[in-house]
Amino acid sequence: MLKISKSRLGELFDAVAAKQTLYIPADREVGAAEYKKYESGMELTKELNTVRSAKDFFFPQTENLADFRLEGKNIEIKDIREECEDFVVFGVRACDARSFTILDKVFLCEPVDSFYKNRRDHGTVVTMACTRPAETCFCQTFGIDPTAPEGDAACFDDGESIFFKANNEKGQAFIDSIASLLEEGDTAKLDEVQAKTKAIMEKLPLAKLSTENFGGDKLSEYFNSDKWGELSEACLGCGTCTFVCPTCQCYDIKDFNTGHGIRRFRCWDSCMYSDFTKMAHGNPRLTQLERFRQRFMHKLVYFPANNNGEFGCVGCGRCLSKCPISMNIIKVMKALEVK
Repeated sequence: MLKISKSRLGELFDAVAAKQTLYIPADREVGAAEYKKYESGMELTKELNTVRSAKDFFFPQTENLADFRLEGKNIEIKDIREECEDFVVFGVRACDARSFTILDKVFLCEPVDSFYKNRRDHGTVVTMACTRPAETCFCQTFGIDPTAPEGDAACFDDGESIFFKANNEKGQAFIDSIASLLEEGDTAKLDEVQAKTKAIMEKLPLAKLSTENFGGDKLSEYFNSDKWGELSEACLGCGTCTFVCPTCQCYDIKDFNTGHGIRRFRCWDSCMYSDFTKMAHGNPRLTQLERFRQRFMHKLVYFPANNNGEFGCVGCGRCLSKCPISMNIIKVMKALEVK
């Protein structure tokens, strides 16, 4: 397997950035990391994961969809779509990489979302295998192996070197573009690191968490459960869980008068908000209980019912660490399983 010494990562990043835009997870502040556009000298974070996921690169928090100009009774519609530039997102973890397959099922089904597809076509996802999973991680619950991440190309860290493996043609093209910097390497030490990581995963607090009792066939049972009242009682409806989630895909579309015309834009929305899905006649979910239930039923029941059993969660653990009242999908699963 091809590798490069970790001491030469800066040289590799410079080479990639010279050909196309490169984003890497970098430190934002102590204990927090975010994806940043690479500039020479920037270092890869040592944090396990970013505060927000890599979802933003393909489904950004806000984006313009169209412009309108009004002159009397005439409306001029301006198509503002442009071909996206090629870019590379480096260091994506296995959980976030799996989230792209979930988003693909939403945005690439008919009718295809051309904005999302444009970015997916031009973006190359280079993943990084985990070596230090956190206690909040539970990706293995959803069949994800953090030591063998998906993505176009995958990287593996043995402590001294970074190894590269292509998962598809796009990934192979990426490796070919940096081949002059790489050399063949012995994977013996890498195999040891992966074995140690798997041993850690087996000892994590959520290692035994199972989705066996969830899926489309549980719709009536869980929808009508009397547990929702107690579970949702303390929920603030702040939407933090949805905004850090790599698989949440809900959005709103609004028109804004700029003074020189109308700009139509799309922005993330949250099923936890009181005005979510609000229509002319009102809101179909009037209570926080109903909105809370919608979020977790979608992850655990609705989505797998419509996507061949695939759940709408990847076990990244962000909602566990960021919810201000410590409510999360784990507590919901465990509560619903109690008969």
